[in-house]
Amino acid sequence: MTRHRLLVAIAVLAALLGWLLSGWEPTRRAATEVTSALDLAAPPQGGDFTLDSAAGPVRLSDLRGQVVLIYFGYTTCPDICPTNLAFLAAALRELTPDELQRVRVLFVSVDPERDDPPRLAVYAAYFHPNIQGVTGTPEQVAQVAAQYGAAYRRTEQTGSAVGYLVDHSAYTYIVDPAGHLVQTLDHATPPERILAVMRRLLAVTPSKDTADN
Repeated sequence: MTRHRLLVAIAVLAALLGWLLSGWEPTRRAATEVTSALDLAAPPQGGDFTLDSAAGPVRLSDLRGQVVLIYFGYTTCPDICPTNLAFLAAALRELTPDELQRVRVLFVSVDPERDDPPRLAVYAAYFHPNIQGVTGTPEQVAQVAAQYGAAYRRTEQTGSAVGYLVDHSAYTYIVDPAGHLVQTLDHATPPERILAVMRRLLAVTPSKDTADN
């Protein structure tokens, strides 16, 4: 196991342990405080975009027919990102194989300086195969964040080996199979709630096998 893989695993385990010991409400409140402090500049509008993954460019419009959940964060996020991604992964694990084929989670890094596509692929794989890490140039990431109302800011950590953190809003943006932004979920939304939202949207658009029968 590489040093980065070990650090990711430790971060995930620490986040889950903290949730189990203290419950998810304190985490939700902490995330809400960060989001409130950043104060979204405009309501989310959604829309198409193209960012890079380890497998190549990912264009949102190419995912039509799927339910897409978009989350903005970064791989060295100490707590909020691992918790939210763990909840998303727990919801994904409850889907049937057919349902999984029609759901994608895009983890958009707001730290393109450190998070290249290979690093994002390793990080996302620790949570679930249907979570795909994507990023771009700082300008591209800023444009996508503006479309979805996601806010973030870099905060220097003087004297720390990590160098800097990225404070960011912690919503999950839900895009329906037609490509429309239809809902946002708060940070630490319980997996059963996430699952219900995904299945409601999947029911509107039947699978190809069902449609062919």
